[in-house]
Amino acid sequence: MSGTFKIFGTNALRTVLIACLPEFEGARGVTAVVDFAATNHMLDVVRGGGTADVICGTAGALDELTREGKIIAGTRTDLATAGIGACVRAGQPQPDISTVEALKSTLLAAKSVSYSKAGQSGLHFAKIIDQLGIGDAVRAKAKINPSGLVGEVIVRGEADLGFQQISELLAVKGVDLVGPLPDAVQLTSLFAAGIGASTRQREAAQALIRQLRGDHAQRVMRDNGLLPVGA
Repeated sequence: MSGTFKIFGTNALRTVLIACLPEFEGARGVTAVVDFAATNHMLDVVRGGGTADVICGTAGALDELTREGKIIAGTRTDLATAGIGACVRAGQPQPDISTVEALKSTLLAAKSVSYSKAGQSGLHFAKIIDQLGIGDAVRAKAKINPSGLVGEVIVRGEADLGFQQISELLAVKGVDLVGPLPDAVQLTSLFAAGIGASTRQREAAQALIRQLRGDHAQRVMRDNGLLPVGA
């Protein structure tokens, strides 16, 4: 087999996909092309006619696409879970987010905050600040990232404190992880992979998904803020 193998990849699985693709490409004789984005952005792309051999996103999103005929039924494979955390630029003081009250105080004291617009973590964060009664105050000083990695906003100095899936924060060099959100306001997401309904490379798609469940992939997951399913 030779040619191009297309993947839609959620940002949360960026590090593990990047780590696994060289072996996959060598074994299958293909060139993998990955479009990384927040899951909700990926949903819009697929519903707008975008196609891929393998689609990675939240389990709920993959179920939606399966019902819509965009993913082959029965191919959803659960890979890992991840929670939301906060980061600062490397070497900067780390604020306290260990309790809900500490998180609220830190958000009010922060000069600037960044979170994603389309990602599940960003949607959840927007709900949290409203629930805490500080939504307007935080949004007034927020740098809302359309779809990419919030850590990159922090590294560029456009905001002081960033919130996103922990695996997405750890995908960016130059940030320090502050820690996870308190349990009372945490959201743990399940990420999965499925085979695109339009694929002509189903065997290769199955091979990649098996690799994403393998020992090497799971080691990368653990090192990058993801908990492999079944671990």
